[in-house]
Amino acid sequence: MGRRVGLALAAVVTIALGLGIRTLVDAAWAGPAGDVLYAVMVYLAVAFLLPRRPRWVAVVVAFCLCAAIELFQATGIPAELAQQWPLVRLVLGTTFVPVDLLAYAAGVVLAALADAVLSRTRPAGQPPRS
Repeated sequence: MGRRVGLALAAVVTIALGLGIRTLVDAAWAGPAGDVLYAVMVYLAVAFLLPRRPRWVAVVVAFCLCAAIELFQATGIPAELAQQWPLVRLVLGTTFVPVDLLAYAAGVVLAALADAVLSRTRPAGQPPRS
């Protein structure tokens, strides 16, 4: 299985987990867990779009995108858009919370570590990746 296929499959799982936590869990940890998964999803999208770039590039770009979206929430525009189109809430959020930036950092780092570990594993008989 190629790296892009693995990233796409991981994205599907990440989205399912994120939506599941959002709809089924009413615990204090659900919000931060959702933020971490959001950042994981952004990392997966960036890594999918830039598969030949070093992982650190995907980490930096993904975190910057997450931070930009979080800062955009401070304008109030995402909250207004979410009133008209509720699905916008899932992509842009609605409320600026500075602590979310820590969750995003954790999410992109965890995603990059998992990506690195999984990229090093290979089925028996398959040549090592260069």
